[in-house]
Amino acid sequence: MAVVIDKNTCIGCGACIEVCPVEALTMVDDKSVVDPDKCIDCGACVDTCPVGAMTL
Repeated sequence: MAVVIDKNTCIGCGACIEVCPVEALTMVDDKSVVDPDKCIDCGACVDTCPVGAMTL
């Protein structure tokens, strides 16, 4: 199961993209998007998100 991103909460800061160890996150339309095939559920992005837009 990949991380879930709340598009209404995401502010598009990119902090999650920088900390993802497997490059599973990208920016689309100024919002973070996760590639579920790459995500390893490590939680690095969840811990980094300043607005709590991500959950495992």
